[in-house]
Amino acid sequence: MPRRHGQVDWESPRSWDADAAVETIARLAREGKADVPVYAIGEDRKVATRSFDLAGSPLFVAEGIFAAEIVEACRRPGMLAGAYALRRPRGATFLRRLARDLAEQRKAPRLLLRRGVALLRAEPAVLRRQTGLGAEAARAGEVLRRVAGLLAGHPHRP
Repeated sequence: MPRRHGQVDWESPRSWDADAAVETIARLAREGKADVPVYAIGEDRKVATRSFDLAGSPLFVAEGIFAAEIVEACRRPGMLAGAYALRRPRGATFLRRLARDLAEQRKAPRLLLRRGVALLRAEPAVLRRQTGLGAEAARAGEVLRRVAGLLAGHPHRP
């Protein structure tokens, strides 16, 4: 795992298995179900897998900081309906992340605060990277409208 300041760097794309993610997405597209990893950030590792079933839905949303890393790998075989990078007020993102991480006791509060400030500062560069990889920057409401439009155009599977 990549490390930064003596800690596992969960913000680095090297902490993620992009090939396995694309393979899982392909399995979901083909079969409607796949095993997905469960991570314990506080333990800095994957701790289990769980079954994920689309339950007949014609679409699914793959989200996360690394989703843009696989936009092209999903676009080439026709598995991509849309790719978006959320554009939010940075202060709101900082507060949401900090509240989540504190509530889940992911790390020591002091480390979470220091990490949160670093991520706040890095956010514009992260958004530029994601859009450079093929994701479109959009606000949450716009993404929800677009996903709703995609769903409206697809009949549900039995």
